[in-house]
Amino acid sequence: MFRLILFNKPYGVLCQFSADGSDKPTLAQYVKVPGVYPAGRLDTDSEGLLLLTDDGTLQARIADPKFKLAKTYLVQVEGEPDESALDRLQRGVELKDGMTRPALAERIAPPALWPRDPPVRFRKTVPDSWIRLTIREGKNRQVRRMTAAAGHPTLRLVRWQIGDWSLDGLAPGEWREVEAS
Repeated sequence: MFRLILFNKPYGVLCQFSADGSDKPTLAQYVKVPGVYPAGRLDTDSEGLLLLTDDGTLQARIADPKFKLAKTYLVQVEGEPDESALDRLQRGVELKDGMTRPALAERIAPPALWPRDPPVRFRKTVPDSWIRLTIREGKNRQVRRMTAAAGHPTLRLVRWQIGDWSLDGLAPGEWREVEAS
């Protein structure tokens, strides 16, 4: 039987167990379970759902874009995306490393999330808004690059769901073990 852990990775935490000379916190300070490894990554400046497992096959199924597992992000962006910007995200965006696959993108009300430390910068003259973005691939910093290409740079990025697994009920730094399907 293998293990699957859902972890709410806080902002500023490295997505690895060793610090490799960095002074940033790592997964080892939060998840004291031997033999599990992240299935995929989240940048240090991103927050939210990270799956950890001790099963290599499951790890590949979760992380490898060829399996097209949906990943849903709650994204605070600069400005207020109109239908044209959302349509661009939905059709796919041309990035330096190629075209992204079509995504699901919609404006949402500001979600009830925990405060971020440090807080997102606030500018009186530039409004911000939230979108829900679901992708089925995982290019490096893809969501940030997609929103920037659509004219709305990312201010805060929270991965909320991977496949059927979500952050529901997990505060930053908390984790729970679930049955893998």
